[in-house]
Amino acid sequence: MVLYTTPFPNSCLSALHCVSWALIFPCYWLLDRLLASFKPTTYEKRQQADDPCCLHLLCTILFTPVYLALLVAALPFALVGFLFWSPLQSARRPYVYSRLEDKGLAGGAALLGEWKGTGAGKSFCFATANLCLLPDSLARHNNLFNTQARAKEIGQRIRNGAARPQIKIYIDSPTNTSISAASFSSLVSPQGGDGVARAVPGTIKRTASVEYKGDGGRHPSDEAANGPASGEPADGCGLEDACIVRIGGGGEDGGRPPEGDDPAPGSQARNGAGGGPKGQTPNHSQRDGDSGSLGSPSASRESLVKARAGPDGGNGEPGANSKLLYKASVVKKAAARKRRHPDEAFDHEVSAFFPANLDFLCLQEVFDKRAATKLKDQLHGYFEYILYDVGVYGCQGCCSFKCLNSGLFFASRYPVMDVAYHCYPNGRNSDALASKGALFLKVQVGSTPQDQRIVGYIACTHLHALPEDSAIRCEQLDLLQDWLADFRKSTSSSSAANPEELVVFDVICGDLNFDNCSSDDKLEQQHSLFTRYKDPCRLGPGEEKPWAIGTLLDTNGLYDEDVCTPENLQKVLESEEGRREYLAFPTSKSPGQKGRKDLLKGNGRRIDYMLHTEEGLCLDWKAEVEEFSFVTQLSGLTDHLPVAMRLMVSAGEEEA
Repeated sequence: MVLYTTPFPNSCLSALHCVSWALIFPCYWLLDRLLASFKPTTYEKRQQADDPCCLHLLCTILFTPVYLALLVAALPFALVGFLFWSPLQSARRPYVYSRLEDKGLAGGAALLGEWKGTGAGKSFCFATANLCLLPDSLARHNNLFNTQARAKEIGQRIRNGAARPQIKIYIDSPTNTSISAASFSSLVSPQGGDGVARAVPGTIKRTASVEYKGDGGRHPSDEAANGPASGEPADGCGLEDACIVRIGGGGEDGGRPPEGDDPAPGSQARNGAGGGPKGQTPNHSQRDGDSGSLGSPSASRESLVKARAGPDGGNGEPGANSKLLYKASVVKKAAARKRRHPDEAFDHEVSAFFPANLDFLCLQEVFDKRAATKLKDQLHGYFEYILYDVGVYGCQGCCSFKCLNSGLFFASRYPVMDVAYHCYPNGRNSDALASKGALFLKVQVGSTPQDQRIVGYIACTHLHALPEDSAIRCEQLDLLQDWLADFRKSTSSSSAANPEELVVFDVICGDLNFDNCSSDDKLEQQHSLFTRYKDPCRLGPGEEKPWAIGTLLDTNGLYDEDVCTPENLQKVLESEEGRREYLAFPTSKSPGQKGRKDLLKGNGRRIDYMLHTEEGLCLDWKAEVEEFSFVTQLSGLTDHLPVAMRLMVSAGEEEA
């Protein structure tokens, strides 16, 4: 299948589209700014309350007439541009495919040679997130602003989190035998002479909480390293490495090593990227434990792991430090560890970082095209293959006029083979203005010694949002299943000239806009989709697993100090009281209880899903969940929690 790298089939149409959009854009931008000035966020309201001169109010009064005058002047040009822009949309392609050509040894082609479908199997990591990258005036309805700056920082945080080496930290103590929150931390030394952050063995100090000092400013020496911002692996652990570290937990000191093991003054972990740009969102300012600074998603409870210079002076070469163990006995003990829930077959956690070695990223609500471009540019530092600007505009057959695209965005480290997009035809009211739909992808993840392709299927979707429209969402779930079946059938290969492919995973990611606990969502909870696809967080219709938490945040608290950094949000969500305060819960519809949170059931509204199935996979193969995490790394940048899942793909006969 040919992947479209430009939105139009020829340069003439592309040039005409650029001219028409240039005529429309001034009017669009002025209207957006005008409306945004009358919808302040809670962060801006707090700033205004602290401003005795009422500077913001004065600026609004002065600039409103200017915006109105310029808007009126730009309107005729916008109308002319619209007359050209609208009919051009019938020739527009439904997505833009971008590939970063120069990836060298870390490229997708190199990844394909790493797995031949033999051995113990291979893990693949998926993540999904709703980013709310709308025009600024619309994003403010979700208490978010500065869409362009948010897009750039979101890209940097995801890239830096995913580019870390995967180092699993297990706390070995009588009271805590589960996986540590530091699962995806990276141990890196200060820069070597070549300017590259290097992973080195070092001592591990277990702390009761994140190590930062009060409210008196940021202490770089108390922050863990972030990994290279460019997406290149550190020398000590490649992107596919998983180093396992054991931390002793005995004694009253909670596992703290002797004082002699403390680092020399001045030795510290180094952040993976520089400072932030101008026009920053609230979390751009670097504070204590701020893992959300631009290009520096550091400090979280995962930064329990400290980088220490070894006996070699931190030059990146292994030192003889017995505190860091890579012995087989440690691996065996980790595999046999008790879990917080003994009946659970996989690890789960609230993590302040996106998982290391992230392979596939599915995003929703990347509506703004300029923001999508900024996000793409940042993520290309780690992901080689990206699809963005997905959807349709204007009048498309039976659908209503579409002002916004689907908002879907996909990034992959593995080559994309086939793509299909479908728009849901039954959107209603405000949702009908966006071309919400489903994006279907076929990716190649390896090849067998017999040159058979090893492939996987991924679907990314965003369902109807209005809470009262359960029937519409169920119709969309029906369409999703039908489209996915058609896509798999049309892209399967079984001819003699083209050897049969081995399908090793089939995953659905996205914002489904219903949860598994609300009484108003019973229709969706019982949909047949959940009989074929497994939800790792779900026990059954209306019943969640005890560790599952909501993914929709209460927008009123996005900028509270308790949750303004990834680390703080992580700690808050680990407590029931914190979840009650900062997650969105179903609201009662009874007249006397309107607006109150329903505290009777669940841990918040979980509307962001990751589903997988073993149906339709190649014979004797299994795809099992290895890890599941709720990610807080985008705190202050979106009103949803990203969700990540790691699947272990293996041949059943080999496991036996």
